Amino acid sequence: MSADAFGEGYLALLAEDRPVRDFDALLERARAAGGADPEGLQRAHDLALRARGLRELGRRREAELSALFETVADLAALKDLDDVLEAIVRRARTLLAADVSYLSLNDDEAGATYMRITQGIHSEEFRNVRLPFGAGLGGLVAQTARPYATDDYFHDRRFDHTRTIDSAVGSEDLTAILGVPLLLGRTVIGVLYAANHDARPFSREDVDLLTSFAAHAAVAIDNASRIEETQAALADLRETSALLQRNVEGVQRASAAHDRLAGVVLQGGSLQDVATELEAVLDEAVHIVDARGASLGSSDPDRAPGPAELELVRRSLDDNSTHVEDGLSIVPVWAGGAPLAAVLVRVEVDDVSRRILERAATVAALIMVVRRSVAETQTRLRGDLLIDVVVGRSGAGSLTARATQLGADLGQPHAVLVVDAAGPQLVQAAGDLAAAQAGLSAEVGERLVLVLPGRDAVELGRQLLQRAGSASGGPRRPVGRSVATVGAAGPVRGVDGVRAAFEEATRCLEALLALGRRGDVADAATLGFVGLLLGRGDPREHVQDVLGPVLDYDDLRGTALVETLDAWLREDRHLARTGTRLHVHPNTVTQRLDRIGRLLGDGWQAPDRLLEAGLALRLLHVLRG
Repeated sequence: MSADAFGEGYLALLAEDRPVRDFDALLERARAAGGADPEGLQRAHDLALRARGLRELGRRREAELSALFETVADLAALKDLDDVLEAIVRRARTLLAADVSYLSLNDDEAGATYMRITQGIHSEEFRNVRLPFGAGLGGLVAQTARPYATDDYFHDRRFDHTRTIDSAVGSEDLTAILGVPLLLGRTVIGVLYAANHDARPFSREDVDLLTSFAAHAAVAIDNASRIEETQAALADLRETSALLQRNVEGVQRASAAHDRLAGVVLQGGSLQDVATELEAVLDEAVHIVDARGASLGSSDPDRAPGPAELELVRRSLDDNSTHVEDGLSIVPVWAGGAPLAAVLVRVEVDDVSRRILERAATVAALIMVVRRSVAETQTRLRGDLLIDVVVGRSGAGSLTARATQLGADLGQPHAVLVVDAAGPQLVQAAGDLAAAQAGLSAEVGERLVLVLPGRDAVELGRQLLQRAGSASGGPRRPVGRSVATVGAAGPVRGVDGVRAAFEEATRCLEALLALGRRGDVADAATLGFVGLLLGRGDPREHVQDVLGPVLDYDDLRGTALVETLDAWLREDRHLARTGTRLHVHPNTVTQRLDRIGRLLGDGWQAPDRLLEAGLALRLLHVLRG
């Protein structure tokens, strides 16, 4: 075979991209044909194989570059950092056809690099390993910012081996390892690795390819990190904006609450007004209660606080602090170093609403202190007026005018009560009753005097004692001379009537004390003739109290009912003898007695009532001479 034919054969093989064995077969045929220089044939064969190798290398580089560009394009499309890191490690393994790949990131503060993403790694020990800068292959790459490759990791002495790192590498049975730095400018942010289980070496082309890929990967990591930082900053901005919006809304709510509460104070409103305005701001029912659980103001009076809620109220008042727990929010109302009440809503409020509740508690305290100051002033003025009335320091006209200014109309029927041994609770209860019912209350000497609108003085006295007992936490317990006793009189009208009733109530009180009936309530009618004797009352008034309706009937109609009653009692209630004494038929006596019964009321023939009537008749005979 001629040299020209041999050369054309190699060109044809190159053109057809034939395998290496075809080149070897052509060389053998040429040698067998003879006629050619054997050394020349070998040189031509070697050149042909070199040309083929260069062509293969070009194609491989082209494929690698194509894969690299595709990978870079894919990385550029990813935005999430974790997705970018996963893609980098996966593509690195694919590009180098490696058994495993992994990526570590630098922790500059700790001076170490730690595993972040792995592909083909199975042991937790390897995933959790940390490499100090300078230790192990990866630590050397992170420290020097240069790529390193080893065919046999455990026998390579170019870097420091540590027990921890060698154990992790051994757990995965890795032998050949390539590590390249992830560089941003001159800063190493991590290391990208490819590794094989056998001693398969990594070529310079592998190092260059992975280094190029690492450069693009570092940019992708930086972009993803910046995107995450931007997204985090945007999230912070949104959160800050929402917080500012909530703060603005809170300020607006607080401002609205301030205006409403200020309006309540300026208009002289009550605790009920505070509760109503608060509900309009908070959109929740509001209750204002005292330490005993009594409602002082409520926007939902049908749902009063229960025992468990009142227990939390007591705790809040004891420690003088706001409680937001168990579905409730309770703010104490304190003034003068003492608890007055508490503001309660059935919801756990936020900070803005809590401040609104605390401001409302301050307003409630102000209203209560002002009301108490006004009440104390009114009480003092009412007390001064009552003292002037009962001791007769001024004329009736000026005293009536002063009473009218204080809201007391003495022209209406009033009952007068005089109380002995009145304790603080009773004095307070009397003052509250006087303020609530436009009456008068004062301590005259060592006794409490109370003037209240009403006709039944004895019943008012009983209500007073009952109210004082409730305020003290239980029923009255008589203990010697400390037990309150009430003398009553009335109803009366005008200043002079009150003065006279005061004297009568005082006599009734003296009679009760003389009889040893402490803790009781009585008026002249209740005490009867005994009260007249012990209390040294007016005899004519006593006769009028017992026989008044019968006397008035006789005076108006000219009848003899009093004479009939007197004769009936003298004849020991015998109808026939009474008729004989009066010179009338017994039936007439019966008719007159029926009339007397209707005038004196039911029970008039009871023994004690008949005794009182008989004594009044004797006193009437004496008074008439």
